[in-house]
Amino acid sequence: MKVVGSSSVASEPAGPGADGVTIRWMLSDADGAPNFALRVFEMEPGGHTPQHRHPWEHEVLVLAGAGSVSSASGEVSLREGDAVLVEPDEPHQFSNPGSEVFRFACVVPNSAYGHGR
Repeated sequence: MKVVGSSSVASEPAGPGADGVTIRWMLSDADGAPNFALRVFEMEPGGHTPQHRHPWEHEVLVLAGAGSVSSASGEVSLREGDAVLVEPDEPHQFSNPGSEVFRFACVVPNSAYGHGR
């Protein structure tokens, strides 16, 4: 078993196309998790991830604040406690139109990012 406190994991920019978004890689294969990576995103007001798609699913749980997710079927508002399934190859984008930080956990397969992130 491994327990990791979020304050002990450095945040880093979420990557190209993201604006006002940081990511913390809480657990992944680098930590001994053989199958999935658990990440926590923090999105500033007005922030967003890029509009993107990928061949793997991911699951999201909103931890704090409010935001939205858009896909080909439209935009859905999200709030603390909501869960989202993004299916493989589904175009999607998360955004924060609000005035507070939007924080969510996201689980993806380790194979999506290669060994050790």
